[in-house]
Amino acid sequence: MKNTIREIVFNAAKSAFDKGLLPSDEIPQMEIETPKHKAHGDFSTNFAMVSAAIQKMAPKKIAEHLVSSIEASELVEKVEIAGPGFINFFLTNDAWYPVIDDILSKDVAYGSSNFGNKKKVQVQFVSANPTGPLHVGHGRGAAVGDSVGNILSFAGFDVQKEYYINDSGRQIRTLGTSVWVRLQQQDGRDILFPDDCYKGNYIKDIAKAILEKEGPDLLQKEEKHGIEICARFAAAKILEEIKQDLNSFGIEFDQWFSEQSLYDSGRVDKVIADLKSKDLVFEKDGAQWFRTEIFGDEKDRVVVRNNGLTTYFASDIAYHIEKFERGFDTVIDVWGADHHGYIKRIEASVEASGKQKEQFQVILVRLVNLLRGGKPVQMSTRAGEFVTLKNILNEVGKDAARFLFLSRSYDSGLDFDLELAKQKNSDNPVYYVQYVHARITGILLKAQEREIISHIDLKQGEYLELLQEPEEINLIKILSSFTENVEKSAKTLHPHVIFTYLMTLASAFHGYYNKHKVITHDSNLTQARLSLVLCVKKVIRNGLSLLGVSAPERM
Repeated sequence: MKNTIREIVFNAAKSAFDKGLLPSDEIPQMEIETPKHKAHGDFSTNFAMVSAAIQKMAPKKIAEHLVSSIEASELVEKVEIAGPGFINFFLTNDAWYPVIDDILSKDVAYGSSNFGNKKKVQVQFVSANPTGPLHVGHGRGAAVGDSVGNILSFAGFDVQKEYYINDSGRQIRTLGTSVWVRLQQQDGRDILFPDDCYKGNYIKDIAKAILEKEGPDLLQKEEKHGIEICARFAAAKILEEIKQDLNSFGIEFDQWFSEQSLYDSGRVDKVIADLKSKDLVFEKDGAQWFRTEIFGDEKDRVVVRNNGLTTYFASDIAYHIEKFERGFDTVIDVWGADHHGYIKRIEASVEASGKQKEQFQVILVRLVNLLRGGKPVQMSTRAGEFVTLKNILNEVGKDAARFLFLSRSYDSGLDFDLELAKQKNSDNPVYYVQYVHARITGILLKAQEREIISHIDLKQGEYLELLQEPEEINLIKILSSFTENVEKSAKTLHPHVIFTYLMTLASAFHGYYNKHKVITHDSNLTQARLSLVLCVKKVIRNGLSLLGVSAPERM
């Protein structure tokens, strides 16, 4: 519809120039927006303001000439000039009816577009160290990353989702030590558990599992070798559980990328050597430093310590350069908000490789405050106790978890109430939206039973001109903006845009349904309304799908 308005403005400007009303035929970059207030029409353009310098004329005068040159149209009811020169368009009901046929014909593809122009994008998310179970914070990051990938794909990007496995370095050695010490303790040896080891009960469970697999001979191994065996076993077991939890959460990755593979292939050493050859890595105090400061970081960063061991940053440099070598136009990382200070140094590595820093984007996800009935859920960090993602899924289910994780912008804190997530009423957002889909399914089945329609999937609207109620036209207007909201979500990388849209559509439907009967004594009007609510059902389904939430047929 915005393109239609843009064309009307373009033709009017050309006509005004031909009549000598405007001195220039240049068309500037203008905005076509949906006004916040209905009194200002269906669409508004700033054409007159952005044309003032070109036309050397007051915006209001330009607007007057443009409005006088707009040809009569069945789509436009009236045009008004507002403020300093905004041009507001009020459309007829007839202008909105084609939206119904568009949705019915496109079905699952409605809302998709070529906005992304098939640009290759990688979204890397979760990427939790395989040192413990996924917790509630990982759950929010997983929901955000997966939904961003879905939305970008729907908007025309070529998307790959990836999990980066941190299976190398100090945290894996610490994991092995944690299991090794628990093994000693379980064998009755009086050994103090180190403060810097992982304390959760899952470590004890892993110790029991590896003892069953390896047998008591494991305890006789030399400590260093025993720790290595424990580390490999524990990391593999935890990673497998992470994969199972993510699968239960509805998430599948296109690729699982191992950090250790960067070392095994020699890529980390090669990257450091390449940076040295460009004088971007230098030696100081026995260590090797990357000149990140010249790229905007607050200081230079160590890539090889004075003991000869590489830092995590070294493998991160190699990993991000490797991503671009795979041909991605844009790389998106989803991190916890506490990693904010890490952005500049990765940007530096991207620029040093010859890419633009804008090709690397980071989504920082804020923490989740877990509540039960409005009260905080108590956890003990000292004891290594926390609420796992698996706990959340077992209690509230995938749909409620994902929808609530996406209910606010990821750069805002989130209160996640377990009791609210389980409620089956309108206070629970996921129930509120899913119920629309289920209710419309019931309406369509009833119509089919009464032989008002022969099949539920209509392909074309019938008697749409009978849709005259304000609530009906409002519903169609909201439906028409779905593609725009998908593109906005893709452009900003904010999936909560889709959440907000679905809540708005659900609210409009509930308001309509409570005021008007869909199946009426007028068969033609019934056909029209069935077409309308079927479109609502399809768009609800499409929107929920982008967020990884199901659209149930009954509830």
